[in-house]
Order: sequence, then C-alpha cells, then structure tokens
Amino acid sequence: MVDDLFAEPEAKAVKEPTAESPLAARMRPQSLDEFVGQQHILAPGKLLRRAIEADRLPSVILSGPPGTGKTTLAQIIAGMTGAKFERLSGVESNVADMRRVVAAAANRIRTSGQKTILFVDEIHHFNKAQQDILLPDVESGNLRLIGATTYNPFFYVNSALVSRSQVFQLEPLSVEQLEQLIDRALTDEERGLGKLNVKIDPEARTHLAKISDGDARKCLNALEIGVLTTAPDVAQASDLRSPTESKLETCSTIHFTLAVAEQSIQQKAVVYDRAGDAHYDTISAFIKSMRASDEKGAIYWLAKMLHAGEDFRFIARRIVIFASEDVGLADAEALPLAVATQQAVEFVGMPEARIPLAHAVAYMCRTKKSREAYEALGAATEEIESEQTARVPEKLKNKRFPVNPDK
Repeated sequence: MVDDLFAEPEAKAVKEPTAESPLAARMRPQSLDEFVGQQHILAPGKLLRRAIEADRLPSVILSGPPGTGKTTLAQIIAGMTGAKFERLSGVESNVADMRRVVAAAANRIRTSGQKTILFVDEIHHFNKAQQDILLPDVESGNLRLIGATTYNPFFYVNSALVSRSQVFQLEPLSVEQLEQLIDRALTDEERGLGKLNVKIDPEARTHLAKISDGDARKCLNALEIGVLTTAPDVAQASDLRSPTESKLETCSTIHFTLAVAEQSIQQKAVVYDRAGDAHYDTISAFIKSMRASDEKGAIYWLAKMLHAGEDFRFIARRIVIFASEDVGLADAEALPLAVATQQAVEFVGMPEARIPLAHAVAYMCRTKKSREAYEALGAATEEIESEQTARVPEKLKNKRFPVNPDK
C-alpha cells in the first residue's frame, strides 16, 4: 500500500495511565467537577470555566507551581473540546515537531474547518525563535495555544504570545484540598487505593498535606509509597454462631500512622528557584517585612531562604543595603552592625551563619527607620538626569589655582 503523502501525521496521543502508573497519574480528575482547587478561575461562572464549557477557549497560558493542575486541566479541555488536541513538550520537542503541528493545523482548518488546540508543557523551555514559530498561527486563529509553565510568563514567554493569550495563575492547593485528594485516593477502588483497606490517622493525613506544600503530585505519590511499603495488621474476630461453633474471620488493615507519613515524605521541598520568581518574591517579602518592623515575618522569610539553600552572602548583602537605605540616619549603629554581620557570616559559614543573620534581622526590625539620605540622593539624581547640570559655585571650587590668572 502506497503511503498517502498528503495524510496528516498522527498526533502524539495523551498517554493513558496504567496500573503501573504513579497514583497521582491514575487519580487525575476526568472532569471539571472532579477538579480540586483553583476556584478563583474554575468556579461556576468564572471566565475560564465558561470558555471551556462553551468550547470557546482562547489561547491561554497556565502559570503556577508544580502539582497545581496545569497538565490535568489541559487534558480535561482535551476531553471536552471539539478541536483537534495536540501536545508538545518544551523539554523534548524540536522545531521539526512544531512545524509539523503548525502545518497540520493550518491544513485542518482550511479543509475541514476543525480548529486545533496545541498544549505545550513547560513552554518556558522554548527559546524565542521556537516560540516565534507559533505566533503567526496563534494570531490568525489556525490554532489555539495552551501553554503551561512554572515560571512567570511575562518574563519567560514571548511577549507577543502573552499579549495574544489569557494568562491564568494557578495557586498551590490548601491543606484542606490536599486532604480531600488523600481521602478520594483511599476510597477509589478503580484508580486509587480503595481495595487495600487503608486506615489513616487524622494527624498523618494533615502532616502529609502540610509537608507537600500545595503540591498534589507530591502528596499522592508520598501517600502511595507509604501505603505500599507498610505491612498490614492482621486481626481476628470471633463470631459465635452456637455454643459449639465459631467462625474466625481474618481481615488485614494497613494502618497509615503519623510515623509512616513522616517516613513517606521525609523532607519538605520548598518551591524556590534561586534565579526565578520565588527568589525575587521572597527577598521582596523579607525586605518589606523589615521595613514594616514585622520581626516575626522577616525571620520567617529568612528561615525560608536558608532552608531552600539561598546564598547566605546574598542575604547579608541585602541587610547591609537595608541598614543604609531604610534605617539610615535614624540609627547610626545599624550600618556598622550589618557590616559586622556580613563579616561574621563569611568567617563562620553555614549552618552557624544563620544566627548572626537572625540577630541582624531582629535589630533592623526593632530600630527606627529613616530614608532621608536615600530619597535625597534619588531626588538629586533625577534632577541631574532631567535638568541642566548646575555649575560648581565659585566659593566651592578648588582654590589651588587663581580664578583669573591675568589679574
């Protein structure tokens, strides 16, 4: 049989989870009603939900931390839309893959009128040239783009694509929402762990939900490994049917305790990228907390940065800057203390460096603040940049040479 040269190449199908797939993959919601969280964009009446249900979805970019439902939402859209659904990966796909999809989308809408939805996972991994390939067809309507990214799309996605798309921010799931997912997985006999007769202690459920830090994938996969590696308890119950007959019933229960939960997810992984949004957002919260004299808040953000592996020298530099910029003339001892802190952390290193850092942060929060010098410098700089530069007055000039040598 001769191949049809004009036939469209088959799209990469979304892989259906199997019995061997991780629990998080098997428990992916199949509809919007099953979807947990993101009510600010998916509650009945919200724009994104209306667009999905009416099959009028524009190009969208879904931004948010890992495990918040970006890929799941795209797969739900794939099941609800009448458009052709194709999927590319920002990590694995190349220019040839992109051109194939774009050409097929243009041909499809020209010949049959069917639209194409292209889901690009981790779209921030595409460089500018790769993203530019999509731009003409997104603009013309040949395809509708769903991009997913864990980064700020306004920084990492082509601004032309962003301007032609609706951007939706997905938030980390709450502890209560993660507990709901745990209970659903433990009772679902078809896709979850319902056939294993698991008894979970309330404190174990709460611990798992808290340490997962809003990440549903992390939470469910930790639940699965804890359940599958815990030996069941075997209990025997006597049911006396007659004075001479008894029946022994044996049942096995997997007891998911707090100790099991702690072992299943031993270290909390804080969402923090030393070169990304979390870095800048956290240091901003740190500085603003010191500026507001919120000692508890500033120490919290300090602890988060240190836990996530932030460079302690960077934190020390920010404290030195704060001592001069925000405390300034209100407390002449603040800057020397900040400089001493910077020298101390260089001398002792981690983990002890966190102690002088906390000392300096507490001091900066408690002392008075004055931005007079900083604001005066800013005003003078603005004047130099926008006004005619003033000449140095005669009385302020260097008098080593006579002003008028002829006299």
